Amino acid sequence: MVLTGPVIRRRLALCMAVFFLLFSGLGARLFFLQVVTGKALQQRAQSQWTSESAISPTRGMILDRHGAVLAQSATAYTASVSPRQVHDPAAFAALLSPVLDMEPAAIERRAADTAKGGVTLKRQLPRETAQRLKRMKADYAAAGSNALDGLYLEEESKRYYPMGAFASQLIGLTTIDGVGQAGLEQALDRYLSGKSGRVLSQIDGKGRALDYGESEYIAAVNGGSVTLTIDASIQSFAEQAAREALEVNNAKAVRVLAMDPDTGEILAMVNKPDFDLNEPPRSDVEALTSRLRNRTITDAYEPGSTFKIITAASALNEGLVSVNEGFYCAGSVVVEGGRIRCWGKPHGAETFAQALQNSCNPVFVEMGLRLGAERFYRYLDAFGIGRRTGVDIPGEADGIVISRANVKRVDIARIGFGQSVAVTPIQLLRAVCAAVNGGRLLQPYVVKRIDDASGNAVQLGQTRVVGHPITEETSATMRGLLEDVVALGGGKNAYIPGYRVGGKTGTAQVYVDGVVSRDTHIGSFVGFAPADDPRIAVILIVDEADVPVDFGSVTAAPYAREILERALIYMGVAPETGATPAPSVDVPDVTGMAVEAARQALRSAGLDSVLDGEGGRVTGQLPAPGARMSEGALVMLYVEGAADAGDGPVTVPDVAGMPVIQANRLLKACGLSLRVEGSGLAVSQSPEAGASVNPTAIITVRFEPP
Repeated sequence: MVLTGPVIRRRLALCMAVFFLLFSGLGARLFFLQVVTGKALQQRAQSQWTSESAISPTRGMILDRHGAVLAQSATAYTASVSPRQVHDPAAFAALLSPVLDMEPAAIERRAADTAKGGVTLKRQLPRETAQRLKRMKADYAAAGSNALDGLYLEEESKRYYPMGAFASQLIGLTTIDGVGQAGLEQALDRYLSGKSGRVLSQIDGKGRALDYGESEYIAAVNGGSVTLTIDASIQSFAEQAAREALEVNNAKAVRVLAMDPDTGEILAMVNKPDFDLNEPPRSDVEALTSRLRNRTITDAYEPGSTFKIITAASALNEGLVSVNEGFYCAGSVVVEGGRIRCWGKPHGAETFAQALQNSCNPVFVEMGLRLGAERFYRYLDAFGIGRRTGVDIPGEADGIVISRANVKRVDIARIGFGQSVAVTPIQLLRAVCAAVNGGRLLQPYVVKRIDDASGNAVQLGQTRVVGHPITEETSATMRGLLEDVVALGGGKNAYIPGYRVGGKTGTAQVYVDGVVSRDTHIGSFVGFAPADDPRIAVILIVDEADVPVDFGSVTAAPYAREILERALIYMGVAPETGATPAPSVDVPDVTGMAVEAARQALRSAGLDSVLDGEGGRVTGQLPAPGARMSEGALVMLYVEGAADAGDGPVTVPDVAGMPVIQANRLLKACGLSLRVEGSGLAVSQSPEAGASVNPTAIITVRFEPP
């Protein structure tokens, strides 16, 4: 068949049209791939032949004022799998399941996901687990087995809190990724966290690094360190006293705050119940949220009689009353038709000083009314009542004061003795410090210093005087009056032989369903020492104690006394006996010892000791070994675990001269029980000290007033 010219031209045109269409489609496809999706495809390709690993910075430490570590970063490990390198996911999972404590199905599912270059199996593995996995992988490889091919271990950071349940709400915690989640960990995250680095390397199709591939390394920048004003030893005293107050009083909660009255530095901050920062209850969000609440700065309460310190200081400073002015308590007083009662029987004739010792409500009603709304509110403002202190801790509340426009005469009367006003513990303690430190209202602070990773200071805490509510003369008068409250009045349970202590107890009402409860109270004590030159001020609050007598003089004062006494000895404040100061000695290392052996070692060095926890072995101590302390000073021993004695006989310790709480703690540490006879200090015991008894024996101890 002979093709004519027109046919050839038609076929040629058809072929050219086909080629044109193909070329146009190819061009459009190339345009789509190179221009429209070019950047995304390039990134996908790059992700397939490169591997990027993050380098976590070391989070900075949180330290106490003397350098004791409160929070630090320790090395942990992440176990991951490269699915493309795993030959048998089921066998791989069976080997790793018992080591990682994971379900085999979960491991197998991740190991079989070949669409991913790498999958995390488990994070925050301890060093022991990581070493076990490394040995397993090496053993299988040496035997010629590929059963654990694709398993990788990478170092990461894990936050560790050496003291455990210690200033939990203040320090706070981090997420599993090391990001601040609560407390100072969150508030100071920008200083502590540092900056991540990274490593970029070229890999093959199975995710293995190329021997001659290029790599890029960007170093991480470690976080800075934060030094607090907290003193770990005083914090320990407060922790133990709060724990005892919580247990003995069967209370809902206990709050403790200690401060240097001269500088505003916070020395201790405790909220019970709390939790071990190393094992937070993350699975129970409600419980975690509740126990993270720093109630020393967030929760306001009616202070009751501790507020009489503010009323007394205001009235004295205005010249509205003198120390020896006479009053008469008939048991109640009527204001605007309402009867306000005293807390107990009528006190009869009394001076103003005695009224403070007796905590007489009618006299302080009179003080409030003498001041009047205008002057009283001026002093409330001057003492910082009803507004935040400005402390450098997140979450502080204002407190509650009736607005000046709405306050009534009966409200002024009630505010005079601590009702119809609500304060936070830190707000009240700051005001009391101003009443006894010469009249200077200070801004409390807890961050003493922040350093960067190189040790350069980027922030320094400092004392800030924000007001002068009263004169130095009035303040000196208040110190003397409050010392008499402890020596002669309702604060006797806070008296420490040999030391001058000032303070005031309080018993505040609690509202249940909007109605004042007759059976539930908040007991508290606020005190300072030495009374003539205060070095430490403490407020201890017991919320809703479930005991027959829940006055602050019973539920709070004895435990505040315990903190003050230990703190004064620790701070080197000698009793006023006329004796020369005790010589200083080196603290021996007793960590790891049995409790009795540790206590004997300390006694041999001239030191005494107190126990924190229950058990037979010392797991930590404060101060640290090598520190210098005055002879006779107290060393805090953290104890836990069973004693080594097993079921054998136990040597009865000597509890002579100890109060009930300390004697009971020592006997419990030895596995023994206490039977109490009398009250005061131990004068005799049966069986006697040194006797060998069964580990469950009951020791009868006779106590008598000192």
